[in-house]
Amino acid sequence: MSETSKQKQIPTTNHEKLIESHLIKTAQILEDTLDEQINRLDNLNDDDLEAIRKLRIKQMKEESKQHSEWLALGHGVYSELSSEKDFFTTCKTSSFGLVCHFYRDSTFRCKILDKHLSLLASKHIECRMVKINAEKAPFLTKRLNIQVIPTLILVKNEKVCDRIIGFDELGGHDEFSTAMLEWRLAIGKVIKYSGDLTVPPDMNKKKKSTCSNLSSITTKLYDNKSMYNKCFDNNNGDDDDDDNQDSD
Repeated sequence: MSETSKQKQIPTTNHEKLIESHLIKTAQILEDTLDEQINRLDNLNDDDLEAIRKLRIKQMKEESKQHSEWLALGHGVYSELSSEKDFFTTCKTSSFGLVCHFYRDSTFRCKILDKHLSLLASKHIECRMVKINAEKAPFLTKRLNIQVIPTLILVKNEKVCDRIIGFDELGGHDEFSTAMLEWRLAIGKVIKYSGDLTVPPDMNKKKKSTCSNLSSITTKLYDNKSMYNKCFDNNNGDDDDDDNQDSD
């Protein structure tokens, strides 16, 4: 049996050596690539450095200009739209991202969203965050098929590309974090986000029921793409498009 065991170990040993060899080669390639990049940086002359500096200054100026334009359009603060017409205007001026909260004064959960959106509005200048009273916006409520309050409508490039209905996708409870809503907005691609989209922030909480809920949320968001593919073109306001509303 000892001879048989030795014979069986030979392929394993060879396999390990082969893997080790590949790892060494890969490490060497990475090291060579890094050395090449370091050498390239070391060999930059004054003209190269000046070109890089000018490019970075240009980028910073463009970012500053864009930032100022967003602030002038009302970005950076969570505000209320006074009319349905304002919704269409805002969709056009805030093409990078718009979050519109359809609320009702009598619904307590709307106040919870108000708190989180107020915090996120100042953090994500790139996205305009507003709210509108659903009872005073009958056309939009019908056109966008708003059936549950609160509902967040996410708009990008003048099209409704996503929606957050109630709190089910935020953990299914009232105690979700601002980071959780931020993550969900990032899924909708209306904000810039540096976190991990595959892991909801509240997944780290100790409540098992919450973790179970969030696991199903992540699966739902990535599997049910059809939920987010129905977009509303704000350039076409005819009533004959009502048949294309999302059904939730």
